[in-house]
Amino acid sequence: MKDFIGEDFLLPNEAAIRLFEDYARAAPIIDYHCHLPPADIAANSRFASIAQAWLGGDHYKWRAMRANGVPEADITGHPADRRTFDAWARTVPLLVGNPLHHWTHLELRRYFGIAEALSERTAPAIWEACNARIAGPDFGARDLLARMKVKVVCTTDDPADSLEHHASYAAARLAGGEAAAAWPVMAPTYRPDKALAVEDPLAWKAYLGKLGQAAGLEIRTYAGLVAALEKRHAFFHTLGARLSDHALVQPLASLVPEAQVQAAFDKAFRGEALAADEAAALKTGLLLEVGRMDARRGWTMQLHFAAIRNLNSRMFAKLGPDTGYDAVGDSISARGLAVFLDALEAESLLPKTVLYSLNAHDYEVLASVMGCFQDGQVAGKLQLGSAWWFNDHIDGMELQLKALANLGLLGRFVGMLTDSRSFLSFPRHEYFRRILCGLLGTWMEEGRVPPDFEELGTLVRAISYDNAKGYFGLPGA
Repeated sequence: MKDFIGEDFLLPNEAAIRLFEDYARAAPIIDYHCHLPPADIAANSRFASIAQAWLGGDHYKWRAMRANGVPEADITGHPADRRTFDAWARTVPLLVGNPLHHWTHLELRRYFGIAEALSERTAPAIWEACNARIAGPDFGARDLLARMKVKVVCTTDDPADSLEHHASYAAARLAGGEAAAAWPVMAPTYRPDKALAVEDPLAWKAYLGKLGQAAGLEIRTYAGLVAALEKRHAFFHTLGARLSDHALVQPLASLVPEAQVQAAFDKAFRGEALAADEAAALKTGLLLEVGRMDARRGWTMQLHFAAIRNLNSRMFAKLGPDTGYDAVGDSISARGLAVFLDALEAESLLPKTVLYSLNAHDYEVLASVMGCFQDGQVAGKLQLGSAWWFNDHIDGMELQLKALANLGLLGRFVGMLTDSRSFLSFPRHEYFRRILCGLLGTWMEEGRVPPDFEELGTLVRAISYDNAKGYFGLPGA
């Protein structure tokens, strides 16, 4: 019987072990998509307890506790404390087969040196041991990133955000000498979802006021909105941004004359509800404009599909978004995606693009469509995004890797991301790397790939780190 999360965890054979130990384990991390608070990184914020660090904003864990009958009062009803931790400890033993079970114990080992499994019985000792470690001198938010060899972390930011914490952090890193130069690079990511959120015209118009103030422009026309987005895009670039990010249920593919887009803008600006075709036209026009901005500045566009959000209306009214009430949506329209990509390709303004779907049935669809738009100039220009959110488990990661291997170039894949709000989530990169090495090692053992460790190991290292470094071109990486 193997040890639980032992040295050969998820590594089924000698080839997999060698690939992981020699080529993946020590590779640094570029976390090119997450939701960590920039203020905490800039300030190297401390945590009051393991509950705050681990459970304070992690809706993955909140969902599991709710399923275990934990009252909401002990999940989000107060700042995460000993009661929240104990509720999590009661839940973890029931999570066998869920990636949260593995992540929990990887995090306990990598950050706290605790090998004992978490349960109601072990909770008191683990609570004390973790809090003693948190009280030490090297447990600030930035320290945790450095411990996991995070070289670059890309936060998720609205175009209207001031980016003040990015600016102050970059200045401190530049002025702080050799020690500060070793801090992880923090880059913003441009996420203009609110500029496309025309379903609520009044909230959308209020947002345009905020965006216009940030850009130093008055937004009253479609062209004015595009100008403001462009101005903020340029500002983000000066602070190291090299990616945009967009949350979509389905691809946007309503191509109409600009006069119709302007008419849709005018109607929404008057506070009137748009018909579905009018909203689609306005959203498509704006997303194409951001794609053009990305292409001109050499950025990467990330398109996240098939997440349906805030399904529990009562809890959304109580807690707001990103609290654990989202789900996997239906499969995307391959034709719609192709129409959108082709519109940019026809102008020679298709940027580097990463395509994600929350619905694992879309992997082959995405991989086949993106193959139609590889340009022979940028290696892996279009990417099949990593197994994301509800798919970042063993089966989901293997499915995504196999789809890419079957239909594209696995060796050009830019690898894993955390998509997380937790500073303790970075062992997920190790989790992915072990799964990758397990898959490739098995192929080697079965004679499906050559028994050349240098060649296959170089590919493992590339997927773990080198490809992301070269592909995204993040300053300081």
